[in-house]
Amino acid sequence: MIFTKMHGAGNDYIYIDCFNQNVENPKELSKALSDRHKGIGADGIVLIKPSGKADCFMDIYNADGSRAMMCGNAVRCVAKYIYDEKVKKSIIKIDTLSGIKLVEVFTKNNVATGGRVNMGSPILNGHSIPTRYGDSIVKNKILNIENKDYEITCVSMGNPHCVVFHKDIHKLNLEKIGPLFENHEMFPERINTEFVEIIDKNNLKMRVWERGSGETSACGTGACAVTVATVINGFCHKNEEINVHTKGGILKIYWSNNNNVFLSGNAVKVFDGEIKM
Repeated sequence: MIFTKMHGAGNDYIYIDCFNQNVENPKELSKALSDRHKGIGADGIVLIKPSGKADCFMDIYNADGSRAMMCGNAVRCVAKYIYDEKVKKSIIKIDTLSGIKLVEVFTKNNVATGGRVNMGSPILNGHSIPTRYGDSIVKNKILNIENKDYEITCVSMGNPHCVVFHKDIHKLNLEKIGPLFENHEMFPERINTEFVEIIDKNNLKMRVWERGSGETSACGTGACAVTVATVINGFCHKNEEINVHTKGGILKIYWSNNNNVFLSGNAVKVFDGEIKM
């Protein structure tokens, strides 16, 4: 099997071109390949498949084998792959389980280096995210984790996110509390959790625990959810670019007045490889 390892802001996946090869049992394949000690090592795998309504279909599997709806960092890398290997287009149209995403490709010397993605409109209805907080906006709700109350705001960007504002995110024991948020009974489909430290109105620090993958270097949909959460809580503003500082680098987010959220960041090819399965 031929693959390409790529990352966006350190959020790394193994990308498999399924235009020319088939993948059987992608759940087990993702668990095997993603293992950082016994496999290639990644946050999961991404299958790049043909699509009848876009340039390709992006099919994502997390490191634990669960299927993901959307990934803002992966969609930029898929756009890079399509641009570099398939067709030179300034806008790449990618079909996902969260709908079609349009990626404006950034290039240098005729090679894609990143992109700007229209991630669509955030979902704030608690039932639709989904959470068990009802149909209202999940803002400043209290979630009890091991007898400690956390104030949370929830957002869906095609996948569910729980945002927690915290003064010193680097001191958090994310390995311990991350799974407790992810698997809490208030989140029927599990949850991605972002812990956010506000620097100023245009700069945020973020650590993220992704459902199915654990702590990752960055999360594109998470950075979008964090920006939306800071705006509705009055810390940041719409129509201003927000720099979300992650362990893997800076993601730039812009929530426009027409309610679309735009995500910009890099897309980096690490290496090509072939593995016998």
